[in-house]
Amino acid sequence: MKATRRQFLKASGLAAALPMCSLGANAPGARSRKLNPRYARLDEILNQPVLKRELFKAPVMIETLELLRYRDSFLCRVRSRDGAEGVSVGHSGLNALYPIFIHNLQRFFTGKDARDLDLLLEKVFIYGFNFRYNGISLGTPLATIEFAILDLLGRIANKSIGQLIGEIHHPEVTVYQATEYREKSVEESLELIKRDVAEYNARALKIKIGGLMFMTTDINAVGPPGRTEKIIPLIRETFGADMALFADANGFYSVEEAIRVGKLLEEYRYGFFEEPVMFDWHEETKQVAEGLSMPIALGEQEYSLHGFRWLIAHDAIQIVQPDNYYFGGMIRSMKVARMAAEYGKRCTPHMSGGGLGFLYMMHFVSALPNAMPHHEFKGLRTNVQFECTTSPLKVVEGKIKVPTGPGLGAELDPGWVSKHQAVSA
Repeated sequence: MKATRRQFLKASGLAAALPMCSLGANAPGARSRKLNPRYARLDEILNQPVLKRELFKAPVMIETLELLRYRDSFLCRVRSRDGAEGVSVGHSGLNALYPIFIHNLQRFFTGKDARDLDLLLEKVFIYGFNFRYNGISLGTPLATIEFAILDLLGRIANKSIGQLIGEIHHPEVTVYQATEYREKSVEESLELIKRDVAEYNARALKIKIGGLMFMTTDINAVGPPGRTEKIIPLIRETFGADMALFADANGFYSVEEAIRVGKLLEEYRYGFFEEPVMFDWHEETKQVAEGLSMPIALGEQEYSLHGFRWLIAHDAIQIVQPDNYYFGGMIRSMKVARMAAEYGKRCTPHMSGGGLGFLYMMHFVSALPNAMPHHEFKGLRTNVQFECTTSPLKVVEGKIKVPTGPGLGAELDPGWVSKHQAVSA
């Protein structure tokens, strides 16, 4: 007689060990784990468009989409069938990632209606199995394309990028000086930090603590022992009670160590603790958040909308930090900010250095209703040759005026652009 599956499990002793696996989803208790009740509302937010499509009555068909290169500089130039043009400045990461732009993205956007940008940014992940390239490898070239399309649309509608993706809440952006130096001694770090703060008369500051994704205490391989315990109180003592301070561990600690260091940060009134444990350790991040009273910030390395959805739904973080480049552009980042706002959380984007990253950051923040008081800033130095007539692009009393011209609000020098040549497959 042919044995049934249940008879086999009983005879082998597996029936007791695997009751739920063998009985199926309809068995009593099989669906006892309910979804987080916040998910339904967060999914509604994810389905809401960001781009103000109503500003464009006629189709804006993308005729050409080019990647241009001059040495280590990359530009994306997009032109519509009606002759409108938009340009963006690529991230330095395109040195390694430009083949993904050419082979995985360029053809998808050509011939599409730019007004459908929200939908295109969803479908592009399916095109050619692009989801296999999730993360910075896809996000960086994708953001470069999105920025150029937003510049194009802004010029057509005579609106700034911020006006295309939201209302202008912040015509000026208050910045915090982001510093590095974790591998240096406390004394050397302090002198370099004082130099950086003085250059822009910063009113807010972020320091690096711990090592870099080693998940243990300070060790010689990444910095002098005990540096963290010394520098946290010293920075507060040096810059005084009025300086807004933040700290970034870049995923260095275990849960226990993160809570220990977090309590020291709380003692000296730091504003948030960024990436206390490895960025993709969501459950552990939640444990740290539950062990501290200070806000936990995360998002630089997060590549998934549903990853942010989980972090927000479970109160694992209080501050979301999508990187406009790494995460694939401002529209995706705005969806994250909107989810955060729904549950009383704030947003401050992680900002990549170099190029015109500070300009893209400013336009994004200008439209954030739930922006943090300060936003990441790594200086105004750039090799990009451009002119901006609607903002001096200077830090004045800790703030920078957001350009108000159409699109990016800046004009790249034509002679400099002409040095760039099209990259082809």
